[in-house]
Amino acid sequence: MRPHFAMLLAVGGLALTASPGGAQADERNWWPLWVSRTDPSTGDERTSFLGPLGFEQTAADATTIHGLRPFFDEAHSADGSLTATSAFYPLWHRESDATTADQRWSFFNLINFEHDASSDVTRFDAWPFYFSRDTGSPEDSYQAVMPLYGDVPQRFGQDRFLWALFPLFGRFEKQGVTTTTTPWPFIKTVTGEGHRGFEVWPLAGHREETGVSSDSFALWPLYYRKQAGLDTDAPSLQTGLLPLYALDRSDGYISETYLWPFFGYVDRTLPYQYHATHYLWPFWVQGQGEDRRVNRWAPFYSHSRMRGYEKTWLLWPLWRQANWNDHQLHHERRQLLYFIYHADTQRSLTQPDAAPASKVHLWPLFSSWDNGAGRKQVQALSPVEVFFPHNERVRRLWSPLFALYRFNQTAPGEVRHALLWDAVTYARSEERDRREFHLGPLFGYTSEPGELNLEFLGGLIRFNRSTPERTWQAHVGPRPTSEAAAPLSSR
Repeated sequence: MRPHFAMLLAVGGLALTASPGGAQADERNWWPLWVSRTDPSTGDERTSFLGPLGFEQTAADATTIHGLRPFFDEAHSADGSLTATSAFYPLWHRESDATTADQRWSFFNLINFEHDASSDVTRFDAWPFYFSRDTGSPEDSYQAVMPLYGDVPQRFGQDRFLWALFPLFGRFEKQGVTTTTTPWPFIKTVTGEGHRGFEVWPLAGHREETGVSSDSFALWPLYYRKQAGLDTDAPSLQTGLLPLYALDRSDGYISETYLWPFFGYVDRTLPYQYHATHYLWPFWVQGQGEDRRVNRWAPFYSHSRMRGYEKTWLLWPLWRQANWNDHQLHHERRQLLYFIYHADTQRSLTQPDAAPASKVHLWPLFSSWDNGAGRKQVQALSPVEVFFPHNERVRRLWSPLFALYRFNQTAPGEVRHALLWDAVTYARSEERDRREFHLGPLFGYTSEPGELNLEFLGGLIRFNRSTPERTWQAHVGPRPTSEAAAPLSSR
């Protein structure tokens, strides 16, 4: 345990030494000052103090995580090295890898630092003003200040991006083609690798790759004409005089739209067959083809099936449901207004008789998880889980603040209930035939084969009954950690 954290936990006072007579409790409860428990399924030690604010978790492999919600958290490896920390996450967070010596930190994902020890590359950005990379080689290292000057290789989707007093001057290089803009986005010149072009946006422009493609526009977006594959037997064409007419044609495909984008059709024969008719697109669409079907009368009703993905909308965006297969799993998703109700279910395609896994959110009232193999969790209230389903740090720092009630089942018959941030807890283990109940430090109850334990005031007053004697023993005061206290009386 970290020294400064031990000081905070010491507010538990006698809870550090007072424990019930007889069998050791899985939980030591001096709520709201201090609650500590051992997870029998993993051996992890979990400690909280000041209700949901302070926490520390020590895993069986000696790694630890501790923090003060929602202000900060820290993670340490078994050797004590700091591997991750954050302050007011997602405002600032830092991570490091003791094995590889990689380091990275971020301030609201706008100011970012990263060091890759294996390649000895360091990156530092302060969006959108400053960008840098140091590789030890001047060819691919850079320091750039927006909008003053920058010469940045392999970034922003370009092979190289050069600017000076942007947007007055900018040059984009990709696959040998250079686009120079003075200023962006109004005047552009295109050169290199058979490409040439000049544009004065939005008035008119033309660019082409000799014998391969051609792209022109006038009074953008009213008129445009794009041709590709001119060096093949089946060139493609996209052209339009909006809003009167638009055409998209390629090998095995044609789409025409009148009074764009409202009325038109799509007819495809390659690589699959599909035909659709649009009436006031995107609201009314009727389409059918190979493994594809669209029946849309938005916003009232919409149903589509494409390559195994089936989706239905009712009174968009009120209700949505979807079904699809992925990696030997069948997925089902149900949503009310996207996040008010959000339920995901997964079923095995190879083991159809196996129990499904599920995750359900009824925002902001509760969230529940079931892995289908005996592990279950429920939390109420739960206002953040539906928005950050894969962000472990958000779940660790923010979600417990709202957990008025939590239920955890590690296996069938191995359950724990917690109310008001561990003020009231009840745990049951069918495997060990054990029951444990705590009403803060006021009262505790532990029952297991051959023994019954009652404790009051965090264990300062304890009663223990063992079988076969069936006699009660009373204890007053903290029990020494090395030996049991002598009974005050028995009957």
